Amino acid sequence: MRLQESGEMYLETILSLSRQQNRVRSIDVAEALCVTKPSVSRAVGLLKQGGYLTADRDGFLFLTDNGREVAERTLERHHVLTEFFLSLGVSPEVADSDACKIEHDISDESFEAIKRRVETVKKEV
Repeated sequence: MRLQESGEMYLETILSLSRQQNRVRSIDVAEALCVTKPSVSRAVGLLKQGGYLTADRDGFLFLTDNGREVAERTLERHHVLTEFFLSLGVSPEVADSDACKIEHDISDESFEAIKRRVETVKKEV
């Protein structure tokens, strides 16, 4: 199952929240993404069906290995692209927003080239 951008966003958000707090529920995801609880419930159902997510009987969400892989890749892209835009002089708000839009569509080749450039710039500083 190929994930849509929204699915990647949900997984990325669950990963980020799990790093900030012990357990993540659907309501936490809804608040973080500023979406409704029914929207999260639908997405969680699809992500469970796709094998990206599980939930325990108390409603806590857990990434599967596949879900964690997608989430970590998306989060890495977000961080690297944000750093890249910041290095170009883009404001933090715009850099973050643009990274969020691009992280889902950029090719692996272009992302790896940007990642190498960001690493080179870090070494020069």
